[in-house]
Amino acid sequence: MRDPRYDILFEPIAIGPRTLPNRFFQTAHCLGAGSDKPGFQAHFRAMKAQGGWGCVSTEYCAISPESDDLPLVSARIWDDGDVANLGLLCDLLHEQGALAAVELYHGGPNAAALESRVPARGASQIPSTFGFMRSCREMDLDDIREVQQQYVDAALRARAAGFDVITIYCAHTTALPHQFLLPFYNKRTDQYGGSFENRARFTRELVTQVREAVGDELAISVRFGIHTVANNGAQGIRYDDEGHRFIEHMDDLVDLWDIVSEDLENVGPSRFVPENFEQRYNVGVKQHTDKPVINVGRFTNPDTMVSVIASGQADVIGAARPSIADPFLPQKIREGRVDEIRECIGCNVCISRWAIGGPPLICTQNATAGEEYRRGWHPERFERARNADNDVLVIGAGPAGLECATVLGKRGMRTVHLLDAASEAGGCIRTIATLPGLGEWARVSHYRTIQVDKLRNVELILRARLDAEAVLDYGAEIVVVATGAVWAGDGMSGLRHDTIPGADDALDHVLTPDQVFAGKPVGERVVVYDTDGYFMGVGMAQRLAREGRRVTYVSAFDTAAPYTAFTLEQGGINAQLRADGIAVVTGHFVEAIAPGGVMLRDRFEEAAREHAADSVVLVTQRRSDDALYRELKARPEALAEAGISGLYQIGDCVLPQLIADVVFSGHRLAREIDSANPAVALPYVRERAVVGASAAPAALSAR
Repeated sequence: MRDPRYDILFEPIAIGPRTLPNRFFQTAHCLGAGSDKPGFQAHFRAMKAQGGWGCVSTEYCAISPESDDLPLVSARIWDDGDVANLGLLCDLLHEQGALAAVELYHGGPNAAALESRVPARGASQIPSTFGFMRSCREMDLDDIREVQQQYVDAALRARAAGFDVITIYCAHTTALPHQFLLPFYNKRTDQYGGSFENRARFTRELVTQVREAVGDELAISVRFGIHTVANNGAQGIRYDDEGHRFIEHMDDLVDLWDIVSEDLENVGPSRFVPENFEQRYNVGVKQHTDKPVINVGRFTNPDTMVSVIASGQADVIGAARPSIADPFLPQKIREGRVDEIRECIGCNVCISRWAIGGPPLICTQNATAGEEYRRGWHPERFERARNADNDVLVIGAGPAGLECATVLGKRGMRTVHLLDAASEAGGCIRTIATLPGLGEWARVSHYRTIQVDKLRNVELILRARLDAEAVLDYGAEIVVVATGAVWAGDGMSGLRHDTIPGADDALDHVLTPDQVFAGKPVGERVVVYDTDGYFMGVGMAQRLAREGRRVTYVSAFDTAAPYTAFTLEQGGINAQLRADGIAVVTGHFVEAIAPGGVMLRDRFEEAAREHAADSVVLVTQRRSDDALYRELKARPEALAEAGISGLYQIGDCVLPQLIADVVFSGHRLAREIDSANPAVALPYVRERAVVGASAAPAALSAR
């Protein structure tokens, strides 16, 4: 039963000629499908509509070939083929009672056009801020009219596809309307440059033309980047000056305002920002408009959502990442199941896959994200397993083991015993979540532990360590080994494929992250050597520095924590490293370790130099802790005699992976535990053009 405090979240609200059935709006976000994988695109977003999101939007949708953004994958609405493909999305959303929104995009110089090779046009001939050798030619008046017509044509195609809401993308400095508004991009001296009215003219004209073209049938939304000063200095706009002024200037043409800021990284990682992190830019917006306003801010707590609406900050809760982590978030609030919400942890692994350039979106919290169409997985529905009359033993209650046990329980296995040698569940998450800024990552284990507690057929047993003989004697027909991985103590890494002379974590002055977490003494002067390139190296350096040690962070990469460029954390991490007084040395290898110091070598030089250190922490590579699995696998006759029909390994025990992939590994095995060979993943649907075959997107159907 719903808590009455949350009733306001389910009140309908008019947005122009359309009615949003509640206050939940999945704002535009990328997933790696575009309009070329219509099944993936449609079923991924339709799952959110099924979960109660009142309106669901595409990602940014290019209006013409000159805004082809490969290798980044966006939707496209260039022609009738795109209309047909995106039409499937609209049909499935409407079947669930949700509105469908499309975000129209022209990137100016910031669209790569690597596939189309069409020259870009922009407000001024300014090089792209996102890539090398990318610029544009300054638009003359004919160009302006042509591009505005492209928006009109795209809006008409969107109407034909079945969309209810047309969003003009005017944010993130990547969209042409925003670039016309920002002096950082707009250096014109004609009627489209200089004064505020001139810089806003392009957008006002194109929104007017789009509204005239679609008439009173569709709602017109503007996604507006209200604050850019942090990115562009004096050449940006401030939320409390031209940001508010732009809203007033455009308000008569707009049915819905989707407000975002450009402060630091807009997709704020939990490492740096809390829920509702854009509040300071959004408070006061409604004083400048009579139209409904959407805010984003990684909203996961319904109390925060109610406060946002009740305080007048916004009318509609916008979300991207929380809707990925839990497509059924609105329904769970509506049904009084708040404790079952899979809360986004703000790790940004979702956007990292898109930022790499094309791979499908993944989610640490939701293993079914991106698998709705190609594997037919539903985040809330689990069929009873055909071999449910078996008992299962899962060894290791880390993220893989917790996920596997939860899904096995929901699939009706007779009993599932989840064992761990530690005093609490969580595995690697227990220690990772203690690193600076990563506290919300603990939600990975907290959520799953709560679900395990609710399942009568699943029992969590802690402080239990089993050897091979104990496993054979346990009495389970299916055994899943999820014993994780450990950090290497010899310096072996993916960059050198060799150990480091003097690296031995049995010595007092050499440590691994595991040993630091376990309390092994650390000296005053510390070198943290990172060839992993993600969160552990920088997190370990920050932890030790904040404990009062003098820390030097050394990496063979060109930058600190290079993978965090894809998670949008790199800028903030580098700023924090310096604020914590950590010396940062990149582009260097640790050649040797000895008591009192390390030998460092610039990768472009032959000679090494000594750097003093009392302790060295090796964040080089992880190794699977798979000894138990290997011992059991080597004894097939003993397994058969013990009645064990299935022996499997999951997660880091298979190979060290991203936490999202660890969770997926446990989920996949449990989903396919009754297949012919659960150790091997079942084939999945691939959307592809096959020579000699016809492919009709309209023939795609719900699974």
